[in-house]
Amino acid sequence: MKPSSQPSKTPSKFFNSCVFLFVACLLLSGVSSATPSVTLSKKSGPPTSQILVSGRGFEPNVGVDIYFDTKDEALVVTNSRGEFKAARAYAPRSARPGQHWVTVLERNNEKGAQKPFLVQTNWSQFHFDADGTRWNPYENVLNPKNVVNLAAKWIYHLGEPNGSSPAVVDGVVYVAGGPLYAIDAHTGALLWSYVVNGSSVPPAVADGIVYFGSADDNVYALNARSGAPLWAFNTGAFVSSSPAVVDGVLYIGSSDGKLYALNAHTGAKLWSYTTGGYVSSPVIRDGVVYFGSDDDNVYAVQASNGALLWKYKTGSYAGDVAVTTNVVYATSQDGNTYALLAVDGEKLWSYPAGSGTAPAFAYDAVYVSSGRNIYALNARTGAELWSFVTGNPVVGSPAVANGVVYATSTDANVYALDAHTGVELWNYTTGDVVPGSPTVVNGVLYFTSYDDNVYAFSLSERANQDGVSAPDISTLRPDLSLKVSAVSSSPHSRPLFMPAHSSSTDISCPLRIRALSPRGCGYCSATTGSSTPNGLSVGQNMCCAISGPTLTASPFPTAGWLLSPRATSPFAGETPLTATRNGS
Repeated sequence: MKPSSQPSKTPSKFFNSCVFLFVACLLLSGVSSATPSVTLSKKSGPPTSQILVSGRGFEPNVGVDIYFDTKDEALVVTNSRGEFKAARAYAPRSARPGQHWVTVLERNNEKGAQKPFLVQTNWSQFHFDADGTRWNPYENVLNPKNVVNLAAKWIYHLGEPNGSSPAVVDGVVYVAGGPLYAIDAHTGALLWSYVVNGSSVPPAVADGIVYFGSADDNVYALNARSGAPLWAFNTGAFVSSSPAVVDGVLYIGSSDGKLYALNAHTGAKLWSYTTGGYVSSPVIRDGVVYFGSDDDNVYAVQASNGALLWKYKTGSYAGDVAVTTNVVYATSQDGNTYALLAVDGEKLWSYPAGSGTAPAFAYDAVYVSSGRNIYALNARTGAELWSFVTGNPVVGSPAVANGVVYATSTDANVYALDAHTGVELWNYTTGDVVPGSPTVVNGVLYFTSYDDNVYAFSLSERANQDGVSAPDISTLRPDLSLKVSAVSSSPHSRPLFMPAHSSSTDISCPLRIRALSPRGCGYCSATTGSSTPNGLSVGQNMCCAISGPTLTASPFPTAGWLLSPRATSPFAGETPLTATRNGS
């Protein structure tokens, strides 16, 4: 008989059956074959920033550690799909400006993913932020001990005298003057400039847009990257104040006696409030706009509609203000600095410092410049804490950061003073008067001068290194004292924390489970079969998956174990995990 010419199909059927069984096992066991990935809620932020971290592609129901650089900050448990969402991590207060790394790593192996995070503080408005305190609370490079080593990082020649206060956002320095200039914060190179028909006032930057007012009666909005015009709003008179931007609304004062609220994206007028004189640079806190006017009053109006809440009459022109949780600090041409209750404008105290500039607030002190003097006043009582005398009148407002007060003077100098004592720590002499206010951010001091220059001063490049390299995952070590800080909200991933036991314990469960010790994982030699116990011992830093409905652990670690289902539960809602002690 001739052999059959048709090949046997048995091996093919067998192979296909094996593949099917293999895939089925993978699906049933919940094994994740995807490459881990991680996403961050933000790409940059100042020190202390909260970062919401989400991940996918990890093993189901395993513990993963979240590191900022090499510091283990959080321990979370993935869900049955190997995912977790919105776990909280924080950029440490000590994180220097520059690129850092968030690493998510399974505790039982080196399976993980990394994303860069840029530590960067923005001085986005004349007052630093909307509340007008002119205090940068995130500065961690310059301090009273090292500020003496400040040296020029770069100097950009504008070709015209300038007395503006720079805004610094996302690595760009924005300086008003004749044109508005955008300068690279790292190199001092000009990126672009925009010419208007008159001098411009210090800008504000928000959501990729730079805003400023001008002597040509207009408020402008430009693309912050390119300088391309987006919109302009005509007030009908010289724009006398710097803008403030909060929640998509631009607030700005004009010499027509009005405070305007404009849609920050379109320039459409939302409302205006009319006073009797020039309006100072507004500040905003808790839904209220505070500002001064040449009609001698300090005003508080609703941010939503401009309705008057209160006004306080000083003895002369009221200038810029700063607001804290409960108190508004204001200066006036009557020679006094005032402290008013934010809720109703009631006067708390006044101090005869002279006709002052915009106040700064930090460390329970109010810093204000007047005449040739820079004063520090007790914020609660108004008592003078210290004063420092310059060579000529001071017309710029002080800036405060990390224990240092920075101030300019028309004696052509820029000063750094100890914020608590007023002792001079450093000074630099420019080629002409310095009427503008300084800006301090990311370890750099920025200021302008009538000698036609914009200055950037910092410590040496080595002392102010620009970030860190990505850590080697294999070198990261978990913090075994961390407790689980977040667990995915899937109804089939609800964890069960088992208390410590000194003797053997059986945990009966119709699902595969994964055991994770809060103090570090134990080693597991798992075998399959419903009746075969699984030995578990403690001491090695790895996690394990238990196959089978019964887990016997003897003894349990003193810290207890966290158990969560690995496969999809056949029950809705609660996952049926139970535990009984042997012999009970």
